[in-house]
Amino acid sequence: MDRNPFSDAEIDGRLFRVQTELARRRLDAAIFASPENVFYLTGLDHWGYFAPHLLIVPLDGKPVLITRSMEKVTIEKQVKAAEFRGHSDSETAADLSARVLSELGLPGKRIGLEYWTSGLSHGLAEKLKAQADANWSDVSGLVDRIRWVKSAEEQALMREAAKVTDAAAGAAIAAISDQASEQEVAAQCVAAMIRAGGHAPGFGPFIRPAARLGEEHTTWGSGVYRKGEPVFVELSGCVSRYHAPLGRLVRIGYISDEDAVMAEVTAKAFDAVVKALRPGARARNVYAAWQGVVDEAGLSHYRRHHCGYLVGIGQPPSWTGGNSVTGLRHDSDLEIENGMSFHVLSWLMHTGRGDDFISNTVLLTDAGAEVLTRTPTGPIVR
Repeated sequence: MDRNPFSDAEIDGRLFRVQTELARRRLDAAIFASPENVFYLTGLDHWGYFAPHLLIVPLDGKPVLITRSMEKVTIEKQVKAAEFRGHSDSETAADLSARVLSELGLPGKRIGLEYWTSGLSHGLAEKLKAQADANWSDVSGLVDRIRWVKSAEEQALMREAAKVTDAAAGAAIAAISDQASEQEVAAQCVAAMIRAGGHAPGFGPFIRPAARLGEEHTTWGSGVYRKGEPVFVELSGCVSRYHAPLGRLVRIGYISDEDAVMAEVTAKAFDAVVKALRPGARARNVYAAWQGVVDEAGLSHYRRHHCGYLVGIGQPPSWTGGNSVTGLRHDSDLEIENGMSFHVLSWLMHTGRGDDFISNTVLLTDAGAEVLTRTPTGPIVR
């Protein structure tokens, strides 16, 4: 997180695509507030996104990035494609943005604003609208959709992130044993992540006993792992905000016959998803491929909300690319394209006939679906 990871040509191409879409929508400018989208359009990679960052992108001309003045040194080092305007802590990003919009000759014009992002609070949006005379239009999703398809530079970062993921997963799995401290396992995982060249991920690693599986987004505690107790491991390496998650279920001491059979089903279902991920397919067809294997195994009662989701850029507190999830759902018409990358999950837990879980990051390329994370799927017994 100490540099802009993108070439000038990469950033220029992204801004051109955004401005082209603004012109298609007959907008004169747009303001983007999503940390993921501001990063995508400027390359600004830091932890300052806890405070609002508003990127004004006019139809023509150079964008203007507005945030706290104290970020001046970092932004001037990392950002070339936008002019920086800093505000003091006695005013807000909305106050300064209203003045900049006036300077750019945009009062009364049609301006897009990202409504659906945690990067723009309701209060800040209301204050901006109260001070800036404009015909406002919601542009939520505009940049996100462009981000779905990864460029060559992005794909390279995804592969680097996957290597970090594998190093971290390998260290976590090796540390899991009977009486192993939950904290020590997590420490080994995070240390391996950093030593492999990783940056701080959007989510910290989820490592917890299967007894707490249903907690979803909690992680290690202060206890110890015990023989016979499965351990849930889901984590992602991160390189320059790009993530490549994976998940495994680790058994301590032994695996039951039922779980061993279920591991065969999860592996087969995962392979079916990878085979179904091809350009032109719809997300619902990909999910159907996963569900078909599950049904054939006699588990037609078992359903999931998705079997994977788009992944790539992620800012804390998530690696999902924002505060929403674009999933491979049974009811989704999302069209699969080369360059998309997914965290594919084959999850069969609490089936009544055994449990297993594997997930990996999969990138679609001209050569087909490439599984980026290479940690052995198991069954894993420690």
